[in-house]
Amino acid sequence: MKFDPATNIQNLRQFGEFGDVNPSITDSATFTFMEGSSMSGTFQGETEGCFLYSRHWNPSNKYLADAMAAMEGTEAGWVTGSGMAAITCSLLHCCKAGDHIVSSMTTYGGAFAFMKNWLPQMNVEVTFVNINDLDAVKKAMRPNTKVIYTETMTNPMLQISDLPELSKIAHQNGAKLLVDNTFTPMIVSPARLGADIVIYSMTKFVNGKNDCVAGAICSTNETINGMIDLNDGTAMLLGPVLDPFRSSSILKNLHTLHIRMKQHGANAMYLAERFKEVGLAFNYPGMPEHKGYNLLKSMMNEGYGFGGMIAIDLKTVENANRVMELMQKRDVGYLAVSLGYFKTLFSNSGKSTSSEIPEDVQKEMGLSEGLIRFSVGLDNDIEHTWQIIKSCLKETGNI
Repeated sequence: MKFDPATNIQNLRQFGEFGDVNPSITDSATFTFMEGSSMSGTFQGETEGCFLYSRHWNPSNKYLADAMAAMEGTEAGWVTGSGMAAITCSLLHCCKAGDHIVSSMTTYGGAFAFMKNWLPQMNVEVTFVNINDLDAVKKAMRPNTKVIYTETMTNPMLQISDLPELSKIAHQNGAKLLVDNTFTPMIVSPARLGADIVIYSMTKFVNGKNDCVAGAICSTNETINGMIDLNDGTAMLLGPVLDPFRSSSILKNLHTLHIRMKQHGANAMYLAERFKEVGLAFNYPGMPEHKGYNLLKSMMNEGYGFGGMIAIDLKTVENANRVMELMQKRDVGYLAVSLGYFKTLFSNSGKSTSSEIPEDVQKEMGLSEGLIRFSVGLDNDIEHTWQIIKSCLKETGNI
């Protein structure tokens, strides 16, 4: 039977304690026990089915975590107050002082800054490599390497990581593969391709409304239980709890994710084809000329498209700014960071979400100063949207 993330979510039986079709929201920070032994057993991790304190677990967060795990095909999940919290808790769970990480050079700016600037303070070294160069990944591995870190579709260069091969390299060297799947929910299921931990910023496509900040970690029972251990679990002791009201909202939005991903992908593909027609330099993994096209096709789940992320290169910051300002004025979408929203969002990556990455590293990545990253929205008439984009490009002399 084929793996289908949307069907896995649909098959969950989750309803409220009074038969509500939506699970009840946990409006409580602490929970009662009928017996003292149950409380002490919960503190020791020995009592099943009891909730202790909302920083540890609460029913609303558990519902969402279970749904995310079902989507990923993992044993367990955990939800956090931000995508960065999911990244930092996962890395710190896997590494201690003296350990080493091999990371994709092309990655979200916040993750890059954490590994480049913060982890060395804890005596954790990080080697950044071109994640598509598997030989470079192999050469970067050391006896103390604990993690290979990458994104399925990298931000903002839209490279495709070879997850099965990276998993082999990690496991042959006693390391774990951590994959941020924020750009490609449902499209790719990293845990089924060998990833040990799958990370999300649920702020983006998973929630889809840009009305909250949230993250998720999907992995084995052993890993998640270790992260939430009361004595030394990173997710417990660092305290990145997600508010139950937000958990409840995200859970409802998760049930439309498969529909939204198909529309994001269809609209992005339409724009990619139009960009190609007018000779604009663009980057979209759903087009056969993309270097990662065949690899992505080999890893993806059928029916969800190639994603809503696309980029164009206008060579200079000035060009990029002029076009983005015009597109916002003419209601293509918003000049804003983030992604996965129902309206199109666009930003100049080198000066925004990748600004933490030094300019020399940006150049090494191949990140043009004029790159505009689009998160293509759910527009019903994408041809109308294209005509506006084309008028902005023509007016500024870019086509």
